[in-house]
Amino acid sequence: MRILLTGATGYLGGRLAPRLVEAGHEVRVIVRDAERLRDVPWADQVEIVEGDLADPDAVRSAMAGREVLYWLVHSMAQTRDFASAEKRVAGIAAREAARAGLSRIVYLGGLHPDGPLSEHLSSRKAVGDILLASGVPTAALQAGIVIGSGSASFEMIRHLTDVLPYMPAPRWVRNFVQPIAVRDVLYYLIEAAELPPEVSRTFDIGGPDVWRYGQMMNGYALEAGLPQRPIATLPVLTPFLASQWVNLVTPIPRALAVPIISSLQHDAVVREHDIERWIPDPPGGLTGYRRAVRLALDKVRLGQVETSWQDSDVEGAPSDPIPSDPDWSGHTVYTDLREQASTASPERLWEVVEGIGGENGWYSLPLAWALRGWADKLVGGVGLRRGRRHRSRLERGDALDFWRVEEIERGRLLRLRAEMKLPGRAWLELRCDPGEDGGSVYRQRAVYFPAGLSGRLYWYAILPFHGVIFSGMANRITAAAEAPAE
Repeated sequence: MRILLTGATGYLGGRLAPRLVEAGHEVRVIVRDAERLRDVPWADQVEIVEGDLADPDAVRSAMAGREVLYWLVHSMAQTRDFASAEKRVAGIAAREAARAGLSRIVYLGGLHPDGPLSEHLSSRKAVGDILLASGVPTAALQAGIVIGSGSASFEMIRHLTDVLPYMPAPRWVRNFVQPIAVRDVLYYLIEAAELPPEVSRTFDIGGPDVWRYGQMMNGYALEAGLPQRPIATLPVLTPFLASQWVNLVTPIPRALAVPIISSLQHDAVVREHDIERWIPDPPGGLTGYRRAVRLALDKVRLGQVETSWQDSDVEGAPSDPIPSDPDWSGHTVYTDLREQASTASPERLWEVVEGIGGENGWYSLPLAWALRGWADKLVGGVGLRRGRRHRSRLERGDALDFWRVEEIERGRLLRLRAEMKLPGRAWLELRCDPGEDGGSVYRQRAVYFPAGLSGRLYWYAILPFHGVIFSGMANRITAAAEAPAE
């Protein structure tokens, strides 16, 4: 089938694209920035078109000649008014899909109870309703908590359980949930493209286990080799307060934690399994919760996390590349430049540069970096604990603690864009060049574009620390490169 896939830079879309190709489909993806997919291993197996889903002309062009639309976009972490944005772009997609004569729309929403819904679940349902009303046969799959390496739900469970030996928790930890392994979600998504044209409806999908949320945390503890955690429910922990707690003790930022927590206020279990009339269970059966956790942990340990919730840009972070140096003329910009010669080869120096962040840290004043991360968390930022997807390799678009890999020229240049809360825009460039007489030269540049008076005051407030932090980085990075291999 000729498929148009949206959300290819996201958690599920990034995993679905290569599997659709493997299943024999002809896949086109629409993204705002094709460079985001430059380094993914399946980029040359799909057709990549640039376009904004809020632009009807771009959507119409992308749908030309397609048969099936996969709608996997979600604006929850990108904009405060995500519900209105999602309904607007879903309306455009529905109209253009009908105009193009598509034979099928496949959508993934969320399990939800009857009655009042959180803003997140209400938006998911509204998008499904819009697509179902398009006149194009639509399979609106509805899943609860998705368990897989890199999923936001799994990462929240993992970090809460890893960090807290005793868990004061809100009452919703006693609610029943029916998690589903990411591999089973992908199976249903792929098979849904083949549904007969008379099938146009919602389908609940879930794994074989129904557990309380607290039981899921202790199920994770058992798979991770940790003692089971005592859990005490506290009625004073409102959804808002619980979201702030999740923001502080896990890598999940407040912008994402608030809608996730709000969606856990009710049981989220499958009410029907009608999908088995058209799509049989996956070969070998649906994946149980503990096995899904085991598989996810194996991927994390091996550094084989295929996609992550972190792949989505953060609300408020700059999305445009760093302006080129000639464009700085007439603009206020602050820079910090460091250069350090090294006896290490450029290849060895690059290994250290590409391995920066995460467990390896930032090679200078760990306490200062940690405090900056905590300060960012307190104001709703991403903090310093997002880590990295792979232990030693970075790709363009990867999250790296509170930075985003904006550009990478392997062996030569790593440019990071700040996603912490700032009164301005900031980048950090790390460059490796061959030395004139052998060895290498490490060049480091911090670039900051202040926003108004507060931006300028911020720069001067932290200026005394730059001499220590940035010079320490340059010295320790080159020293690490020169150290004998262990």
